[in-house]
This record gives sequence, C-alpha cells and structure tokens, in this order.
Amino acid sequence: MSLNWKELDLILSELELPGMRIQKLYQNSYDLLILELYGKKGPCRLLISLSPLACRIHQCFRTIPKSQKPLRFAEFLKSRIINGIIEQAFQLGDNRIIRLDIRRGENSYLVYIRLWSNAANIIVTDTEGTILDAMKRLPKKGEISGGNYKPVLEQDPVRTKQYEIRALPGDGSFNKGIDNWYAKYGSAQSLEQLREETVKIAGKNRQRIETALTRLREKEADYAGAERYKTWGDLILSNAAVLAQGAAWLETPASFNGDTEDNSIIRIELDPRKSAPENAAQYYEKYRKAKSGLGELRAEISGLEQGLITLQEKEKRLLEENDPVILEALLKKFKTAKSLSEAVKTEGKKAINRPGLSFAIGEWLILVGRNAGENDQLLRRHVKGNDLWLHVRDWAGSYVFIKNRPGKTVPLEVLLDAGNLAVFYSKGRKNGRGDLYYTQVKYLRRAKNGPKGLVIPTQEKNISITLDEKRIKKLESARLQ
Repeated sequence: MSLNWKELDLILSELELPGMRIQKLYQNSYDLLILELYGKKGPCRLLISLSPLACRIHQCFRTIPKSQKPLRFAEFLKSRIINGIIEQAFQLGDNRIIRLDIRRGENSYLVYIRLWSNAANIIVTDTEGTILDAMKRLPKKGEISGGNYKPVLEQDPVRTKQYEIRALPGDGSFNKGIDNWYAKYGSAQSLEQLREETVKIAGKNRQRIETALTRLREKEADYAGAERYKTWGDLILSNAAVLAQGAAWLETPASFNGDTEDNSIIRIELDPRKSAPENAAQYYEKYRKAKSGLGELRAEISGLEQGLITLQEKEKRLLEENDPVILEALLKKFKTAKSLSEAVKTEGKKAINRPGLSFAIGEWLILVGRNAGENDQLLRRHVKGNDLWLHVRDWAGSYVFIKNRPGKTVPLEVLLDAGNLAVFYSKGRKNGRGDLYYTQVKYLRRAKNGPKGLVIPTQEKNISITLDEKRIKKLESARLQ
C-alpha cells in the first residue's frame, strides 16, 4: 500500500519530529532504515522503507530484525547524524519528498527522503546542496557523492485526483494504523510479490543457460564425430593419384583398404584451388582442432550444468525464505544476471585449469590427481570438507575426489566409477583390482613432516574394486580434460 501526500503530511504532524535527538540508527537491508529518536514525548522508532513493494515512512511500534553485517549507508550516517537534533521535518509540497534538517554541533545536514515507488532514495547533502552520500547511488541521475541535489518535483498527470486520508482499522494514531496494517498484511503481500519476482528472474536465467547448453551440445556432437575428418583426409590421400585437378568433390567407397565391408559411396567436398595433399591436410587440421577442443568444450558444458544446478538450489532457498526483509536483500544479489553468467564461465575455466583429470558423470564431478603434486594441489585448492576422497590401500598413486552436491547422496554407480579411476591410476593397476578406503575430505589429516600430499584418513569406509575395462572406456568419453 503506497501512501499519498496527504497521508504523509498527517504522519509527520503526528510524529512532531522537530526537537528530537537521533540516538541510534541501523540499516536492516539495502532499502530499510530505522532511526531511534528521543524527544519531549519519549522514545520514537522511525521506519523508512524504500522498497517498491512497501515504500513508506512512519513510526514503528514493533521490533525489526537487524542486519547481520554493517551496511555502507548506515555507517556513513552514524558518522554524521548520531546525536544530531532534527530542527525541521516537512514534505516538499505534495511531492512525497520529505526533508529533515539535522544539526550536530556546528555542522548541519539536509536529509531528503524521496518516497516514489520506482525512484525512492535517501540523499544527504550539506546546506549548499552538495551530495555527501545516498542510500542508493545512482550515477546516471547524479545522485552520488560530490554531485549536487536539487529536488525535482514530480509532474503527475493524474495530480487532479482528490487524494483522501484512508480509514484504517483499529484505534490510535494514523502512524499506529499504518504500522499495524503492514504488520498484518504488508509482509504477506510483499512476500508473495517477492516470490513471484524470484520465479521470474530464475526462469530468465534458466532459459539463458539452457539456450547456451543446447548450442554447445550441438557443437559437442560435431566435435565428437571428429574421426570422420581423419577418415576423409585418409580417403583423399588414397585417391590422390586419380583425382582430377580442380575437382570440387571426391566420390569414393567408404572403405578404401578392405578392412571393413562398408561399400557405401561418400562424397567429400574439396577446395578446387588446392592439391590432394593440401585438401587432406585441411581435414587433418579440422580433426586436430576438434580433438583438442573437445575437452575445453565439455568443460564449458560442465560449467553451465553446474551453474544450472546452483541456480535451481538458490531459487529453492529463496522461495523457502519467509521473512520479506531478508528475501528482498537476497533477491538483490540473485538478480544480477551478469554475475551469474560470470560464475558459470568461472566454473568452466576452473575445469580447464584444474590440475589432474576431471570427469563429468551426469550431475556429478570426479577429480583425479595422478601424482603427489596433483594430489596436493587438488587437496589445497579444489576440494572442500564434504567432498568424498578415495585412494587405493597399500599402493602409491591417485587421489580421487567426488565433488559434493548439497542434499544428495553419491550414487553407487558414481562411487564405482571413482573407484575404477582410483585403481586405474594407481601403481596397483596391473593387478586388475584393489582395496580402497574412502572418507570425506574433512576427515583427512596431513601427516606431520610427511611427503607432499600424504594424508591420514579417519572415519574411513572400505570398498573392493575389480578393474572394469568397459567402464574405464566409457569414462574416457566423460573426461573434461
């Protein structure tokens, strides 16, 4: 519920702010400020909200939860107006802009509280109008430190409407009625709207990621068929003697050396300006690029998939939040599509630059260190406490990690995949089997004065793995690098 200018005038007249001292203040979120005042009538808690869903100013009779961390604007205000006296408090005409004239010692400040739903702000200036700071820094409007603020009076085409002071249920002042109304209805109303906004933003981000994934998977399918480029190069060279100069196409049986029974005819496009060896070299280069680029492409896909999972988890946590003040603060961080995009790209880069080997198994990520150096780097920089660690007992070799997914248990197939990788990259590989122990990273203890990467596991479990060559071959196709 937005307040009209007549209601704001009534609120100010009831508050009698001139003469009150500002004793404390705190900023609950990026657009909610509380001033604790004291005057002739005793203490008064003044609430100022810049939220488009609940833009208002009034006396607050209930406790509002404080922010978990100090916020910039509140810290600025504390350095300027704490223990200051409000000398004047009035609305500029009927424009829903309130000005507080505050004096502290020899210093005077003007605090403008603009209560426009889509352009609300609190701006602090000196007596000359130079901006000292603003709750919302808006460079395009010049509302930043060092700028000059002259209130722009709103020109509303519906100003001819005759605003009235609405009747509110219950007894007491209009301030009391407004506070009661928001306590009873405001939270539920804003919570519903905030959740709708959460779903809308998450949907847009999800669509952006899914579109990118579709494009990259199509490219991956093309890269995965890179062997055809090598085959075409071989076919061109094998037919070099019979190729006419300037030919644009080569038609030849798919099998050129009798190794297979494939007698189908394929057409291979040629560059008429190039010789047979040059055309073959062109296809060999395509083969090389596709093979070398496949790992990075899959790493990028893995990053996007992880970003999608993160997005879904964040959306779920936001929708479970029941405090609109907290939800609004969280939503502001969630809104930034650019930061989400950068996070997704960063995940992909991590996969490319990560030491050792990385394998994407559905929604799960397995990391493999092939030597003591890679094991140590993975332990120090790329795994966390809840990730799972596996190692072959009594044999030197690989540390294998399964990255944790919150709220998910590692499936047996993924555990068997990781176990096979641990045996395959260990010194016991020739035995074809191995006994492994596994535990969470947080239960590993570095051996004092031991060699690099050496750890002592606790709370470990055991599993016996017989090397499965088919599984290893299948895992090779899931390798990111």
